[in-house]
Amino acid sequence: MKIALLGVGQAGGKVADAILDYEAASRVDFVTDAVAVNSARADLLGLSRIPVDRRVLIGQSRVKGHGCGADNELGVTVAEEDIDEVRGAVDDLPVHEVDAFLVVAGLGGGTGSGAAPVIARELSRLYTEPVYGLGLLPGSDEGGIYTLNAARSFQTFVREVDNLLVFDNDAWRRSGESLRSGYASINEEIARRLGVLLGAGEVSKPPVPESVVDASEIINTLAGGGVTTIGYANSRLDRPARGLFGRREPDPDETDVVNRITTTVRRATLGNLTLPANVESTERALVIVSGPPRYLSRKGVEGSQRWLEEETGTMEVRGGDYPIPDSDYVAALVVLSGVTDVPRIKELQQIGAETQRNLKERAAQRPEALRDLVWDGDGEIDPLF
Repeated sequence: MKIALLGVGQAGGKVADAILDYEAASRVDFVTDAVAVNSARADLLGLSRIPVDRRVLIGQSRVKGHGCGADNELGVTVAEEDIDEVRGAVDDLPVHEVDAFLVVAGLGGGTGSGAAPVIARELSRLYTEPVYGLGLLPGSDEGGIYTLNAARSFQTFVREVDNLLVFDNDAWRRSGESLRSGYASINEEIARRLGVLLGAGEVSKPPVPESVVDASEIINTLAGGGVTTIGYANSRLDRPARGLFGRREPDPDETDVVNRITTTVRRATLGNLTLPANVESTERALVIVSGPPRYLSRKGVEGSQRWLEEETGTMEVRGGDYPIPDSDYVAALVVLSGVTDVPRIKELQQIGAETQRNLKERAAQRPEALRDLVWDGDGEIDPLF
């Protein structure tokens, strides 16, 4: 599936860079072109994969290239004021080659969480191709203001895109990790999942998949809007050294192949989702199994689809394979689209609502508190004017 990639804000730009890194390493073309949009000049300069002429600085008249400072209402304003510049960058993309747009943003900050929904809305207005969002939720330890930003942006973003893929930082940050290494590993995890999903149908040389997962399969899985979570798991193969004595590697046992596939799909579904959710609330699903051709099995893929149907309760489960001859792993990617039972989102909304009430209460108390602070008590001090 060919996408036009737009990274918005600091986190969005870094994730877009990571996706392009994965694409280069996998040698499979699924990004036709990429654009980075930010109100902070330093963040744009820190990107490595997105060409300089595809980096758009917005909000210069207001924030002078210094970012929106976690103010996502300001992020909305600067995006709306400078939407022509974003539109100009997108107009330069080879849109005729694109199956869909993907707008990526962290939802806790200012620029990404505010500008991404504005940009998605404009893309949907101008183009007939689907516009998908990828939103990164902040960790619960990042503070109330970031949670409030995410809650407000989530409500807006999910309304403006054809489907919102969500990654919860809370579920993936490991204890003891530095901030830098933690986010780098998270970005790689996101890139791996999207790379397998988007690259599966872009195989241009043998071996060809038995069941190709093309753009229409992905689009139909994401149809209907809502929220999507993606699971991934892999199983290392105990393969003999390649080319040992010039002998051909023996074919593995069919039963072992099927069991490995179904076990890996279960692990991806039940324990490795980008956004933990009750799988029974899934509306549509897609499973992709990748690995060396002789470790792939139509029977295994079809058995995994049937298991997903039983687990999710939906009959709309698509599936396919993605041969990777030199891989040492069998991997499974599971897309659960239209999930509605997501405890983390409810928690996000609750904390966001509490933070918003607190901010309003403190704002109402501030004028009186300031008068108490500056009043001398007897009115003996005369102000300058």
